[in-house]
Amino acid sequence: MKVKRKARKSFTTVSIPSSLFEKVSEDIKDKGFPSVSSYVAFLLRMVLSEKSTGKRSGAEKEAYLIKKRLEAMGYL
Repeated sequence: MKVKRKARKSFTTVSIPSSLFEKVSEDIKDKGFPSVSSYVAFLLRMVLSEKSTGKRSGAEKEAYLIKKRLEAMGYL
């Protein structure tokens, strides 16, 4: 009998300016995210989810505002 194993997640690298990384590092200290990567992945999921559903929760509203700020700074 074969045992099913969970598929490993595949990751890639996305480069952002060091100054933005530092700002995000400071910002996540009180948000409970273990790393900048996990926070950025969360934000991207929220943006993509918002795009597909058209609805926004409290966290999605925050992600939306962050997205708008990133766009204004030229990062998106």
